[in-house]
Amino acid sequence: MFMKMLLIFSVISIVTVITLSYIIYLSVSDSIIRRELDIQKAAMESVDRYLRLKAESVQNMVRDIHQNEALLSNVVYLMNHDYADYVQHLTNGYYANQDDYSADVLKHFQNTMDRNPDMKQVILYSAERQDMSTFGNGRPFRKLDANSAHSYIPDVMAMESPSIGAPNPWIRKAVNELDPALYSIRVPLNDPQTLRNMGQFLVFLDSADIASSLASYEDNLKGEIVVLSAKGNVLFDSKNEFYGKSYPYLNVVESLFEQTDLDSMKKERNRYINKFVSADQGYVVVGSIPAAEMAEAYQGIRNTILMISTICILFAVLVPAFFIINFAKRARKIIRFTQMVKYGNLKARIDDPRDDELGQISHSFNDMLDELNLYIERVYKAEIRQKETELVALQARINPHFLYNTLEVIRMRAVSQGARDVGEMIYSLSVLFKSLVQQKKNYTLRDEMEACRLYLELFRIRYKDNFIYTIQLDPELYALPAVKLSLQPIVENYVVHGMRTECSDNKLSIVVKRDNDVIQVDIRDNGKGITPERLTEIAEELERPEESGQMFGLRSVHSRLRFLYGPRFGIRVQSIVGEGTFIQVRYPYTEGKGA
Repeated sequence: MFMKMLLIFSVISIVTVITLSYIIYLSVSDSIIRRELDIQKAAMESVDRYLRLKAESVQNMVRDIHQNEALLSNVVYLMNHDYADYVQHLTNGYYANQDDYSADVLKHFQNTMDRNPDMKQVILYSAERQDMSTFGNGRPFRKLDANSAHSYIPDVMAMESPSIGAPNPWIRKAVNELDPALYSIRVPLNDPQTLRNMGQFLVFLDSADIASSLASYEDNLKGEIVVLSAKGNVLFDSKNEFYGKSYPYLNVVESLFEQTDLDSMKKERNRYINKFVSADQGYVVVGSIPAAEMAEAYQGIRNTILMISTICILFAVLVPAFFIINFAKRARKIIRFTQMVKYGNLKARIDDPRDDELGQISHSFNDMLDELNLYIERVYKAEIRQKETELVALQARINPHFLYNTLEVIRMRAVSQGARDVGEMIYSLSVLFKSLVQQKKNYTLRDEMEACRLYLELFRIRYKDNFIYTIQLDPELYALPAVKLSLQPIVENYVVHGMRTECSDNKLSIVVKRDNDVIQVDIRDNGKGITPERLTEIAEELERPEESGQMFGLRSVHSRLRFLYGPRFGIRVQSIVGEGTFIQVRYPYTEGKGA
């Protein structure tokens, strides 16, 4: 039973702990995933802001050209003439109008590139001449022919495309800029008078500088952030893995037609994917975190939850197991002791000082055995002593009916001869013997008093006026149960040992009274008394556990009362030499008929 209880409790505890741990693990891991994705989203927004600022700065460069008339004039002239003509034009203008060399296009763009070290190339494309003026960082100015007969550059420049994108391969080849980690920003150049398109202002920028926008997220950022053009080209890769390759985790064409704000997180190919679509600028910022790398973020929490769950399971199983096994051992111990008692070992006791339920059962078991042994001592031994007393009283060894008939013949002979006192004595003796021999089912206090009266009557007749006795018994106490021969031996003890035959004032009184739940029989005489030494011996003899063969009468009465009713009952002896003896016999007051 205990093992079944332990098994059921263990299964419930383990299932409960595992379920709660799994729920907590899911909640905590989801919270950590969302936190990491939020960090990545913030980094993606920072990249987007950086690209927008770059696009805005390039547009401001074009705006500054339009606002400076001399510079705009020189730019237009450079786009529509050869470089030698432009130099002659710039020289003529300086001598004629004292123009500042600050309107020099080459110096202007050189200063611009010095202020923006991430710029790799600045290109002015002339739609009319189909050529390109290139200004490279650390490279000399060049003017390149881009005629449609030699390349597709005019077609590329004529196409409408987003302002931010990947450098065209034909343009890369023409300007000899083959580094894959580049992105371009293109702004149309229009004639301020006619608003006719004159060409394109094109800037190649180093993608590595975009990483500066992630500096504040460097310690906490997981996965990679990639910027893709409208055609799927990689403009920026924080891990430098996909430059010059096709990004495998996102379809950019589909993404451009979706919402333009941060989408909800998606999990594809064991990766957590975030994207931010900038439709107006024509690029997509993609955040990607491998599931394995994300799992490392909550691995510590997972291990902690696993450890705590294991400890809780062990605690929930081992601690109850310890108590249940202990209870099972104690229960088996109780069963073993009950088996011992079953086979007659009434001295067996359970040593269990605890006060729990099993301890109370053990204590009750021990108390029951104590009461059982006490009951055996009181009842069975008392019955044995009662039988022994009756046997001693019946040592006449003659047939009772023969004795009664013989005594009756003697009594009638005495009466016929005029000896009436002898006849009365013989009558009293005959009735006394009959009461001793007769077996009554219910023996009462009245029966015991009658036996005492008959015995005292014999000696009253014998000693005539030298001895008197009195008996006081309330009729309400007649039917109370009494132990047979519990008072008569005390009276006999007085007649044999205490009466002063030389005196004429011998007296014995018996008074029966009730004191709550106790019946007290006070027997008082004015006989010889008992010396203190002998009184001490009597008290010691009465309290001995075993008989010594002395004081059979008193000890028999005392031990039977103790065995039957307990230590509160029995006899108590007081005496003064020369004045008399007082003996008190205590019975329990019990309702009902005597037994």
